[in-house]
Amino acid sequence: MSEIFYKSTRGDNNVFSAAQAIAKGIAEDGGLFVPTEMPRLEKSIEDLINLDYRELAYEILSLFLTDFTEEELKYCINSAYDEKFDTSVVAPVVKAQDNYFLELFHGPTLAFKDMALTILPYLLKTAAKKLDIDQDIVILTATSGDTGKAALEGFANIDGVKIIVYFPQNGVSEVQKKQMVTQEGANTYVVGIEGNFDDAQSGVKNIFADDSFNAKLRDKGFMFSSANSINIGRLVPQVVYYFYAYTQMCKSGEIKVGDKINFVVPTGNFGNILAGYYAKELGLPVGKLICASNENKVLYDFMSTGTYDKMRDFLLTMSPSMDILISSNLERLLYTLCGKDTTTVKDLMDNLNSKGIYNITEDMKKGLEDFVGGYATEEVTAKSIKDVFETTGYLMDTHTAVAYSVLKEYKDNSGDNRKTVIVSTASPYKFTANVMKAIDSKFGEVDEFELMTEMEKLSGVTIPEPIKDLDKKPVLHKTICSKHEMKDQVEKILGV
Repeated sequence: MSEIFYKSTRGDNNVFSAAQAIAKGIAEDGGLFVPTEMPRLEKSIEDLINLDYRELAYEILSLFLTDFTEEELKYCINSAYDEKFDTSVVAPVVKAQDNYFLELFHGPTLAFKDMALTILPYLLKTAAKKLDIDQDIVILTATSGDTGKAALEGFANIDGVKIIVYFPQNGVSEVQKKQMVTQEGANTYVVGIEGNFDDAQSGVKNIFADDSFNAKLRDKGFMFSSANSINIGRLVPQVVYYFYAYTQMCKSGEIKVGDKINFVVPTGNFGNILAGYYAKELGLPVGKLICASNENKVLYDFMSTGTYDKMRDFLLTMSPSMDILISSNLERLLYTLCGKDTTTVKDLMDNLNSKGIYNITEDMKKGLEDFVGGYATEEVTAKSIKDVFETTGYLMDTHTAVAYSVLKEYKDNSGDNRKTVIVSTASPYKFTANVMKAIDSKFGEVDEFELMTEMEKLSGVTIPEPIKDLDKKPVLHKTICSKHEMKDQVEKILGV
């Protein structure tokens, strides 16, 4: 097996090992790390079918993280995918009538971010040891709701690491906010910002790109890294569950080995669906990757026209983790679409930064044929939650409902009858207010935490342990700042 190296999407010609790329988080020129070549999966699907999640994770991750020893990689995997998940299957595919839901919310924070953020701390810790890093690592992360808690949970009380999470103060659900602001751990810091997720994400990227500030921190014994999916160590573990979904579909007899299936993915920052694209590049028999957006449909418009335009109203929706207008991971796809031409990627990103818009070429548009874009309105999303529950008894969260809605429209219009897996990204318990209101308007005025009991009665699904009595936990993080004060908060927290 040849060693896989990583380079920036934007033109820095240096190459890095996987450990170096994970530790750095983002390239010095502001680009994202991508493999210099896509690894090859030498085993057949038949070889993978009977593997459990941890065994399969080793097979996939070993292709990308070639500088990690077998012992190191298995330590990371076995430490991540253990009793923290409430099912030994880790990521089950659940059938409800003709729908297949890949449930990625059985981890400690009830969202798909756990699939990668339970392993990233171990990958980062191992990388730091391999590289003899003696500085304290400062994880700097922006969240639209789920990454924050999952990262805090993963990195809490890890020696040599501090984690600072920024979230839009008025742009997450009450459950998401309470999960973050009650987080324990002497090395955890949570800051609400007066702005939206894009403001938080841009602020974090600007801090990473501030050379003088980074030099100042290095002198004080700190280095930055990221827990967002801009970190290749966050993205690569997500490839695993696409293979796992496929092997489960084979084992259950829903498909035969070699049959192509589609995946529909509720998408904001583009990392989750990009992992599906990487799985297809490795050889997984994927037909279409259906990119499902909410009313912040910047990705739908891009898929439809080849123009990415963030200059539009930012809408707060019932699927807040997708309320994003700057989809960072799309940069990695652009790198592939333009034939790895880093000059083109840099020009596109510069245009986005300066003008808020860019256009891709006709040749690049042809590369989008693996994808289909769709979006769902708030009204359609709510109706889908109600319809699916009433006809199947299956209760979806708001983000999964966006994916279901887009899939329904796609099937009606395309005639594509391939089996399709709906990537279910969160427990409905994380969004009780909007889910229950969709079921019956009488729940509209009930407190979000009181609604958990009502949801338990209605669905027959026990309130998950991680959020039981969440409303009774003390608030430990009370800092709120403007988007222009984010760097000041870093200085204050680190005492520099």
